[in-house]
Amino acid sequence: MGDKLSSLQWLPETVERPGEKRSDTQVSKELFNQLKRAFHLVLDAVFPQSCPVCGQLVQSEGGLCLSCWQELDLISAPVCERLGVPLHYELGQNAWSAAALVDPPDYDRARGAVLYNGPAQELIKRFKFYGEVRLSRFLSSCMLSAAAELVLPESIFVPVPLHTSRLRERTYNQSALLARDLAGRFESRVVLDGLARIRRTNQQVGLKKEARTKNVQNAFVVSSHFLADVYGAPVILVDDVLTTGATVEECTRVLQQAGASRVDVLVFALVDPERVSDTSR
Repeated sequence: MGDKLSSLQWLPETVERPGEKRSDTQVSKELFNQLKRAFHLVLDAVFPQSCPVCGQLVQSEGGLCLSCWQELDLISAPVCERLGVPLHYELGQNAWSAAALVDPPDYDRARGAVLYNGPAQELIKRFKFYGEVRLSRFLSSCMLSAAAELVLPESIFVPVPLHTSRLRERTYNQSALLARDLAGRFESRVVLDGLARIRRTNQQVGLKKEARTKNVQNAFVVSSHFLADVYGAPVILVDDVLTTGATVEECTRVLQQAGASRVDVLVFALVDPERVSDTSR
């Protein structure tokens, strides 16, 4: 039963739970988001596809034009074994960056497809806040190489969850879309509601690292139906972007407490701690 429910977690919540009332404002937001998505579908059907970053016409749905593709800061070896950020020099197998040595994360490894700058920022914004769910296929395709470093035959993909109230407002969880696509590519198991966000947190945008950590503290739990399966299993935690790591660290903590054998983090975009401040998003 848990698996059946998990496969639906990323869809809009249109049914009220017993005893749960929604305000007129919440209903209006849901309706607006659903109309916005329908509007985009109509536009896509009538007009040619365009680059989501600059608007130039492209041949494939959700793809970038050549100019924007060339501006993507793709991550390639050598990278830090723990944080997945590029290293300036080849330091040998399993080398750690200075940032990882100073403040090693709780998760085992992080991997991303691109650095979070230039077109990557616009892609994340449009995918996350503008309802452009079609970008999921393109972003997950970019993540395949990074994912291949992490996936084991028994790996379970789990997305970073949204609070139910925010899921209603946005109508979809962008991390769940990526996790579903990637698990399908590797024929791996995915549990889209393996984690639950039990406390609505403030937006992390603009917060410094200490504030981000406090903001998400005790905000996540492992779903009860997933407890038996997560014990002893390697988990790949999926999100769209990794900045200070506060959110995925808190998710990692509860997964480890539940007995996960390892927790790796997979994102589309990574922030390099040596290049930008911790307030970037």
